[in-house]
Amino acid sequence: MTRSRINGNFIDKTFSIVANILLRIIPTTSGEKEAFSYYRDGMSAQSEGNYAEALENYYEAMRLEIDPYDRSYILYNIGLIHTSNGEHTKALEYYFRALERNPFLPQAFNNMAVICHYRGEQAIRQGDSEIAESWFDQAAEYWKQAIALTPGNYIEAQNWLKITGRFE
Repeated sequence: MTRSRINGNFIDKTFSIVANILLRIIPTTSGEKEAFSYYRDGMSAQSEGNYAEALENYYEAMRLEIDPYDRSYILYNIGLIHTSNGEHTKALEYYFRALERNPFLPQAFNNMAVICHYRGEQAIRQGDSEIAESWFDQAAEYWKQAIALTPGNYIEAQNWLKITGRFE
């Protein structure tokens, strides 16, 4: 039984019902339908904190999915899991891969900025202000890209950019 059939959450059940209806009426190949099913199950497992299961589903969805736009969201979600696990280098890799397929993912730019900012703060704690500034500059570049895509979002990042003189 697929994860979507055993999940007890009302919102997840509603999403699954709507997704199943859409899969029946939208003309797609069986491979695309199967890829979406794995993606949906990955999202469900991820929302429950079952990251290993989510990754298995996402990797299978990646194997089946051919559309670059859809692949970008799978890669983005894999990046989220690596971020949650503290695997920032892997997370950055997956965010980059997602952006290669879809350069209009402000959330990927934002998450990359957050990781860079975190690394900058770590460098400060270690007494390396030069490395910290480099990380902060990189965070600023990613936040500027996220803000350019969604000007009304990331208010805290906008304030940080202004306060630090990095907002142009």
